[in-house]
Amino acid sequence: MTKADTFRALHHHRAPGDPLVLPGPWDAPSARVFAEAGFPALATPSAGVAAALGYADGETPADEMFAAVARIVRAVDVPVSADIEDGYGLAPKELVERLLETGAVGCNLEDSTGGRLKDPHEHAEFLAEVRAVAGQQLVLNARIDTFVHGDGDPERAVERAALYVAAGADCVYPILAPVDVLPLLRAGIEGPLNALARVGEGPAPAGLGERGATRITFGPGLQRRAAQALREIAEEL
Repeated sequence: MTKADTFRALHHHRAPGDPLVLPGPWDAPSARVFAEAGFPALATPSAGVAAALGYADGETPADEMFAAVARIVRAVDVPVSADIEDGYGLAPKELVERLLETGAVGCNLEDSTGGRLKDPHEHAEFLAEVRAVAGQQLVLNARIDTFVHGDGDPERAVERAALYVAAGADCVYPILAPVDVLPLLRAGIEGPLNALARVGEGPAPAGLGERGATRITFGPGLQRRAAQALREIAEEL
């Protein structure tokens, strides 16, 4: 079984309240910490990696993002999924080739660019092309940005999810969906559902799982918490 197969299998047959929890490393040392803590897989956050590289969220050059992902993958033995934002304008073939070169076995691809939602049918076609090139070598997590850049209507999120799952997405990620909307999304979405856990506020991963989430990620929350701890240490010094 390949790492991609192992990672994909982790998304399935989850009991309610027992979602797949994927910490988000921003560099090699943080990846080692999470792997040594026993997490079975990791998922890089683009905003966290950007901060570690000295960029604002969304401004990391593609070359630097892929290089950072490669360093994280080399540091651990567990499967790593990479947040590659909206794909950096790369054609599916080049995008997949560059991602596989890093050693990552999964990726996030968001359906907005420049603060605007993409046409869902066009994005579904893009995801289908990525799937055709990647085969089963990548676990595709299709991010849905209707709660970020859209009107927040759960029905719109469900409609986009259906298109993306039909295009070959392994999991969908309606980022920033309100906690009380998760059961509605779970009822309308086929397959694994990714939810964002807010560090220090809101339900814990198990609570999000009880509301229907299959997979939990943290965005840049863990990196920001680590940065705050470092600030406190600096103040003590």
